[in-house]
Amino acid sequence: MAEHPAYPVGLRLSGRRVVVLGGGQVAQRRLPALIAAGADIVLVSPEATPSVEAMADAGEITWVGRRYEDGDLAEAWYALIATSDPEANAAASAEAERHRVWCVRSDDADRATAWTPATGHSEGVTVAVLTTQARGRDPRHTAAIRDAVVEGLRDGTLVAPHHRTRTPGVALVGGGPGDPDLITVRGRRLLAEADVVIADRLGPRDLLAELPPHVEVIDAAKIPYGRYMAQEAINNALIEHARQGKSVVRLKGGDPFVFGRGMEEVQALAEAGIPCTVVPGISSSVSVPGAAGIPVTHRGVAHEFTVVSGHVAPDDERSLVDWPSLAKLTGTLVILMGVDKIGKIAETLVAHGKSPKTPVALVQEGTTAAQRRVDATLATVAETVRAEDVKPPAVIVIGEVVTVGPSPLA
Repeated sequence: MAEHPAYPVGLRLSGRRVVVLGGGQVAQRRLPALIAAGADIVLVSPEATPSVEAMADAGEITWVGRRYEDGDLAEAWYALIATSDPEANAAASAEAERHRVWCVRSDDADRATAWTPATGHSEGVTVAVLTTQARGRDPRHTAAIRDAVVEGLRDGTLVAPHHRTRTPGVALVGGGPGDPDLITVRGRRLLAEADVVIADRLGPRDLLAELPPHVEVIDAAKIPYGRYMAQEAINNALIEHARQGKSVVRLKGGDPFVFGRGMEEVQALAEAGIPCTVVPGISSSVSVPGAAGIPVTHRGVAHEFTVVSGHVAPDDERSLVDWPSLAKLTGTLVILMGVDKIGKIAETLVAHGKSPKTPVALVQEGTTAAQRRVDATLATVAETVRAEDVKPPAVIVIGEVVTVGPSPLA
């Protein structure tokens, strides 16, 4: 008899009994989705992986610590059979057939009455993929199709034009440290839905080239000591475009709330009655050192790291930083926006007790194709910056973690 294709359906398992036989890796992978579906889950297995045991300890599943016995599938709506005992699997499958329980078998899909699709999720949409017998039900092929569809939904490339999602208001999106691949999935999706993008100079500029022609891009670059767009003008632009019913993305470098003046924009929008969504971004304070092979913490070397804005010199009356206290810390000091002030910063730290031999690394244009790392010490960093012509943007890392990884010259 010719095999017919499977009939796809979504099971509503909330509050319904689901029996899982076996507590190994298959169960560990499948249980979270069943838990999320609200199923009343009974796990029957003499042993379980630590992760599965933790689910039982948390009360997410009921664990019966023994082998399968006939009758275990009574009153079940759905069964997952995944033990290492072929005879037990066959017996359980037969019981499922008698009780008309939809049954998935990890050891023999052809003898199962149901198959588990490769699933993924994106903004309220569940994608479930089953391949045909002609493809041999290759799970890698199925997963690859699932991943392609989900990625298309997440980055907006798979949204039908006449069903394009638009959310009037403003999304404050952290674009990450510079590499366009390091923006969050949600941030990339919101960019794909935008009518207007107001972008900073330090945002992931390559993403702007991917925007459709109809999207208006406004340059909000605040270039140090050069042309700039006042914060008030940025706020007004956000409000003006949002009031026109447009979907506006404020694209910022790093994270909006890490020296990004993001809260000023949120407050202005709130006062104007404009809805605002904040999408956190990967901060350059940890990602750029990481990209250069520097962990901001390392066991036995640093138990803390401190992130400081260096745009105001230590002797400037506007400075809010307690530099004497920072000099006494034994952990890592990460300085943002401090290239032109690093000489005075190093001098101040040494004056308050930090060893002049303390390692320093400057990572310029971190995570981008132009990334470079320059190493020095507190005693030599000022001259090194001048000699190597280090320019912003650059993240400065001070502390013993600078020497933990492989030599940057290796």
